[in-house]
Amino acid sequence: MKNKTQEETIDSPEPLKNQTEGVKALLGDPKKALIKLSWPMIISMTVQTLYSLVDAIWVSGLGSDSLAAVGFVFPLLFMGTAIATGLGIGGGSAISRKIGAKDKTGVDNAAVHTIIIMFLLAALYTIPLFVFSDDIFRAIGAGRTTATAALYARIMFSATIISFFAFIANAILRSEGDAKRAMLAMVLGGILNAVLDPIFIYVLGLGVPGAAWASVVSMSVSALLLFYWLFLKRDTYVAFSFRDFHFDRSIMKDILVVGLPASVMQLSMSIMMFMMNIIIENVGGIEGVAVFSAGWRVATMASMPLLGMATAVVSVTGAAYGAKAYKKIDIAHLYALKIGIIIETSIGVATFIFAPVIAAAFTQSADTVRLGDDITTFLRIICVFYPATAFGMLSSAVFQGVGKGINSLITTVLRTIVLIVPLAWMFAVLFGWGLIGAWWGLVIANIIGGAITFIWIKIYVDKLLKRPVSATG
Repeated sequence: MKNKTQEETIDSPEPLKNQTEGVKALLGDPKKALIKLSWPMIISMTVQTLYSLVDAIWVSGLGSDSLAAVGFVFPLLFMGTAIATGLGIGGGSAISRKIGAKDKTGVDNAAVHTIIIMFLLAALYTIPLFVFSDDIFRAIGAGRTTATAALYARIMFSATIISFFAFIANAILRSEGDAKRAMLAMVLGGILNAVLDPIFIYVLGLGVPGAAWASVVSMSVSALLLFYWLFLKRDTYVAFSFRDFHFDRSIMKDILVVGLPASVMQLSMSIMMFMMNIIIENVGGIEGVAVFSAGWRVATMASMPLLGMATAVVSVTGAAYGAKAYKKIDIAHLYALKIGIIIETSIGVATFIFAPVIAAAFTQSADTVRLGDDITTFLRIICVFYPATAFGMLSSAVFQGVGKGINSLITTVLRTIVLIVPLAWMFAVLFGWGLIGAWWGLVIANIIGGAITFIWIKIYVDKLLKRPVSATG
């Protein structure tokens, strides 16, 4: 049989038995699969980030110290999110690749291994941070906000296993193409948190800890819904059986080769925020940290459509790679990138125009009103890199989908640690530009990092496309 290159054929695997609609989408047209998976995840990621933003807005009404206290905790919480998200990406990528390879037994084993690893990582993350919260916040310069930050953090850490399960279960649903139910669980939690925040913070008079309790309750509701679908209703393509479980090295490798780098990637973001807080506190004091805490939440929310698309890219490219349908990888990447650039450019323009309005949401109290101009300035500078984020985030997602987690890690560390921190320090401290210099350091680093990631993945995919495959696939 004459061979063809991947540029001449798009391979499709034989049908898997008992396919769900999500699995059928993953194995079909990559553009349709991206749209089918992306829009629910864009909605859910946006709502999830919105509730984090709502937390900051309600807390800002308590004063700048309260806002700064939550800002000091945010990197630690992001660290937990990093671990859970990384494991979810690793497990989801392994599941999607095995779906593409028509390996149902492998699909189920990958899911069970992911859940078991989740319990181990949750314990390792929670115990030391819960015990040493006060010492950690004193060490990073929380000062007079240390007690408030530690109390808020301990409440959140007490629910780590709940939040971890919600992340992992959601990732498992996404990996088999069930984006709608994954969206429903996340949206439900986000809306509930937005409703409970003012009740717990102001009506019940709990203050900053009230924001934490609102988050815990809302996460618990989402986790219960996901638990029902996966373990009680059991109508998913993935099936769980723990009775005869034993660790399988090959499955562990499949998960961790993507999951571990993905977690470290996210952790590098947490480290970056820690170091940025130190730089910002040095040039702008506690008020500067409050500005960064508020503004960065807005910037994070602006990237949520991309994160939603990136989760779809991991699943679609993972299934394509497992099926050796490499042309689908290229199609999915470029199609997602085109949509992502359009979305982020629109968000960037809107952010620039409405920055004063957004800033006003964080300056409701007499103590925070003086931060309005600084938050507005932050938003108008930071939105410059929004379109460039599409190149970095979506290209990195392709690396994760095809099982090249280390490549994705390298590009992220390059951006967060190698570029952002030194450039922010150089502009803010060395050049004496203060807070504005720190913001421009963030922008320039993200643009350079996104360009490098895009070039690298294009070179990698082009090599895949030149691999010979049989005409029958």
